[in-house]
Amino acid sequence: SLRRGLVPSFIASGATTQSSRSTTRLFSVRGGADEPFPTWSFRQPCKTVEISPVPTTSVTVSTSPASSVSSTATSLKIIAAYGNGEDDDADFVLPSQAEPLASTFESFREDFKNGTSAGSALPVVTLPDASRLTLVALGGDKDSKATKAAAKKLASSVAGFAKSHKATSISVSAPSEFLTPEALKAFTVTLYSEMYTDNRYRSGEDVKDPYEKLESVTFYDSDGGLGDVGGIEAAVSQATSLAAGSSLTKDLVNSPPNVLNPLSLASCARQIASESGGCMKAKVMDAKECEAMGMGAYLGVARGSETEPQFIHLTYTPPKGEAAKKLGIVGKGLTFDAGGYNIKTAMMELMKFDMGGSAAVLGAAKAVSLIKPENVEIHFIVASCENMINEKAMRPGDILTASNGKTIEVLNTDAEGRLTMADALVYVDKTVGADKIIELSTLTGACMVALGDGMAGLWATDDDLATGLEGASKESGDKIWRMPLEDSYREQLKSKIADMSNLGGKYGGAITAALFLTNFVDKKKPYAHVDIAGPVWSAKSGATGFGAKLITEFV
Repeated sequence: SLRRGLVPSFIASGATTQSSRSTTRLFSVRGGADEPFPTWSFRQPCKTVEISPVPTTSVTVSTSPASSVSSTATSLKIIAAYGNGEDDDADFVLPSQAEPLASTFESFREDFKNGTSAGSALPVVTLPDASRLTLVALGGDKDSKATKAAAKKLASSVAGFAKSHKATSISVSAPSEFLTPEALKAFTVTLYSEMYTDNRYRSGEDVKDPYEKLESVTFYDSDGGLGDVGGIEAAVSQATSLAAGSSLTKDLVNSPPNVLNPLSLASCARQIASESGGCMKAKVMDAKECEAMGMGAYLGVARGSETEPQFIHLTYTPPKGEAAKKLGIVGKGLTFDAGGYNIKTAMMELMKFDMGGSAAVLGAAKAVSLIKPENVEIHFIVASCENMINEKAMRPGDILTASNGKTIEVLNTDAEGRLTMADALVYVDKTVGADKIIELSTLTGACMVALGDGMAGLWATDDDLATGLEGASKESGDKIWRMPLEDSYREQLKSKIADMSNLGGKYGGAITAALFLTNFVDKKKPYAHVDIAGPVWSAKSGATGFGAKLITEFV
């Protein structure tokens, strides 16, 4: 948790602290205990961003029989059980180890008809040894898809019990057919997501961590058929890496714009590389270097801000063997979007999340650096800047020249993300030479109108690439829906005096934005655009972490 006297930093080497939740945070000390948290000074923007600690609560599967749960010194015991088939009228059979719950169960029997409501739970009862016991239903279906869904609901129940009962350790007795690598991976990712807590900008009594005491969750096999223990352990390890990436993404999107700017975002990228064990290298180009490469579209947007633009390039190289393929991942990095001279008239306080694409890309980079996939070289690209207003800012009517020589008439300064991405896409296509390119951006309100805030739009020039992303979507839970790249809509992007304009007509805005971006990637190269404007943010809980798991699963 944030304390007075901490410099906001990603993870600055030097000191180590251990919280009561068994989480690790490294930080540097900037002065006395009474010194306020420094977000920026009058003359200098903030150059670092602090990242929340990832829970180190362990998730394990014990090879001991479930009968040993009764003698296990855990503060909360959970019995997880399936229903009895597809008959909604079938009675839920209470497992033998749940006998202490028999009288309580009778009062809630209707909630457990067939166990169809996965995640339904009995009130916790206190046992003679002062430990506590409850029952959670896993539903009636046992196929892979239903079991993964049940695992996520079980994780939410476990997090809820840990919060309300301040549990230090939890044991879960579950049938062996539930204890699969896929289910335990889904459980672990969801548990860590539920436990995410952002205290970085709170102080005193406002610093709260409801999961601070939870040290372990241990699964036991209730029917003696436990199989692939090694596979489960590997899946849980991968889930922990996915959760670390997702947590980083949430932190970046949640960060206020006076803390998170192009400089501090670049610092975060450098730190990912420094912690990667050598598999990740960071390169950051400033405005002068970008100008030498002809990035006029990107720099046109950046001119309006006092904070220097930072072009971030992280390269992942597999530690063993040569890579057979080269993948480019691009994320929109507008750390704040005021709209420029076409100033926004609504939701400006939320425009800190306009860097959600870059947050997803860096979160994926963090997860990849931990998982270390083989046989693939990955380039993570972010053209970071702000879209502000000053005497140098681009104006409606300006013509910008991108690094591939294409000229763009700026009809609206609030259609700026595609301008920054134009040069980023040319870079990953021509300079990096990626075989396939995936780009994520909070690009259009039109996509939100079409798909709501629960899923992202996918536009792809290649069916195989689209299919791969759709598979990663199902695996990760980050929902996407493929949309059309209707070529006839390109007419809307025509300019009277330049190669193209940066804005289409009144309708189909998400499609014309995607079509605009295709002008900056080789037509023969597989390219996918993912518009995450909707699912990047929740009105209820803030940053969702959307995109990091999607990209990591694709890799």
